Amino acid sequence: MSFLSHIHVGVSDLQRAHDFYGPLLRELGLQIRNIELADGWIAWKPRDAERPLFIVGWPWNKQHLDPGNGPMTAFLAQSREMVDRCHALALANGGEDEGRPGLRSNYHPNYYGAYFRDPDGNKLCVVCHEPG
Repeated sequence: MSFLSHIHVGVSDLQRAHDFYGPLLRELGLQIRNIELADGWIAWKPRDAERPLFIVGWPWNKQHLDPGNGPMTAFLAQSREMVDRCHALALANGGEDEGRPGLRSNYHPNYYGAYFRDPDGNKLCVVCHEPG
């Protein structure tokens, strides 16, 4: 059971965001729920549920985008191989590396994660908590 309703990540270019997030989120088992180009947002959902939603779009207040330093969205992967594939997809689609895939035992013995930024500078992580 998820405790999240949705996450919204601000972007400056919807097509670029679609091209970046589409392959990454498909790999994680999500599918498009809505594309509201006139309103400036795209939402993905799990294949078997309506929530949680991952939404990218223009900032709601229509002000300048500022991804900040500190906020990060972490996606749950089912395997370490999925983490590797997602990291590669992110870099292939305009992302910037912030930490190659690997174990980070300082978090816990099975924490296998990768870190990257989307084309607008939003920090993302894909992590698997299962043993290898």
